[in-house]
Amino acid sequence: MVWTFAFGLWGLARQDSVWRDEAATWQVARRSTAEIWHMLGNVDVVHGCYYLLMHALFEGFGPSTTTLRLPSVLAMAVAAACVAAIGHRLAGPWVGLAGGMAFGLLPAVQFYLQEGRPYALVAAGAGISTLLLVTMLQGHGRPVDWAAYGTAVMVCGLLNWLSLMILPAHLATLVWTRAGRTVWARWAAASATAAACVLPLVLFSRSQSAQVSWIPPLTWHMLIGPAVLLVIGGIGTLLDRPRAGRLSVAAVGLPLLAVPQLGLIGLSLIQPLFLDRYILFSLLGLALLIGAVIGSLVTAVAPRFPRAAGWVLPTVLVLAMAALLPQSLAKRSPASRVDDVNAAATDIRRLKQNGNAVLFIPSARRDTKSVSPGAFTGLRDIALVESPENSGTLKGVEADPDRIRAAMLAQRRILLVTDAPGVASPVTAARDRMKASVLKQYFRAVADDQVRGRRVTVYERLPPRP
Repeated sequence: MVWTFAFGLWGLARQDSVWRDEAATWQVARRSTAEIWHMLGNVDVVHGCYYLLMHALFEGFGPSTTTLRLPSVLAMAVAAACVAAIGHRLAGPWVGLAGGMAFGLLPAVQFYLQEGRPYALVAAGAGISTLLLVTMLQGHGRPVDWAAYGTAVMVCGLLNWLSLMILPAHLATLVWTRAGRTVWARWAAASATAAACVLPLVLFSRSQSAQVSWIPPLTWHMLIGPAVLLVIGGIGTLLDRPRAGRLSVAAVGLPLLAVPQLGLIGLSLIQPLFLDRYILFSLLGLALLIGAVIGSLVTAVAPRFPRAAGWVLPTVLVLAMAALLPQSLAKRSPASRVDDVNAAATDIRRLKQNGNAVLFIPSARRDTKSVSPGAFTGLRDIALVESPENSGTLKGVEADPDRIRAAMLAQRRILLVTDAPGVASPVTAARDRMKASVLKQYFRAVADDQVRGRRVTVYERLPPRP
């Protein structure tokens, strides 16, 4: 836990950069509770519980990159502790310690360890629920433990309902270990209750499915990553020497790794949803199986070289840290994300003049203004007719293309905030095409700054033609 927490604190601020996903958390967390509820009726209801949590933290500790990301650091540390505890109970201290420390080193974990989004919290909940399941399969379960299990699954589901795929993973563990009737009955009751509590969110969120329409369809090359993870997990499973009817690392770790991965692939054949962050919690299973591999290595070395056995884990960790150091450094730099909202705000402060107009292409790039409103003081957002807060959206409501065109032609100087060419998507919306067309025909660029995925361009009106 301390190991993972230390990894999370390392470079936590990322030079005060905030990228677009975190900007959504930031701007919503600063709204009032009533404004958040209004927004959830239109967009992002799947993250509603997380937004309300972050709102409370921002109210209590103030908005900052530390407040934004520290919950994820703490959650991943809890998840790592759960991996260590599960491994220790099932296969001894070396497997537990190796699995818990391996979890903090996994590249995906290091990425979301410092992310102001709910995926680390889901991983912590998955770790807690899995530890409780192991406790109860070992015969120590009390009614309060089953209630805690159902609560943990429910909270994970409310943070991200795709995390309910942990239930079929746990189901596979129950089948593998040939659990008794009492365990089956209590697990079924706890699972059904948790799923029933999350079901309204699942059904309501379907009305907002257009929000994930940008996710590309599943292709064969997307399967390379899951295949590699499953191969590593398979090696760990074989070294654990699993047997049907025995509670083991393999019986817990392999379903926890494989079922969410295969389940998301199956869902993505129906509707494109394949993003690794949705099943980040499956890496708990991978870490357990890596712990089994290292534990087997310690066991193999110990009979002939008892003193050297204690150095196996430290040696593996040093080698892994050295191999992953370039990735670790990269994930803690502002360039590790698609863009940096705050970098664009810095450019706005430097380039703006009081009374200038500002435009955003696409309108979602208004997140720069929502996160750093002070940078836009003195600028007029000429396309906006209703603010994000009043409209219950993330990007506000803009005027129709003709009104935007008329407003632009009345300006002498316009600042445009958009994506840098390397990460920009094609302009498709009618409003955005109108903005680009008017700027090209009636204005000229006099300044252009591109930094960390964002672009700020200053346009001045061309003199009228004779």
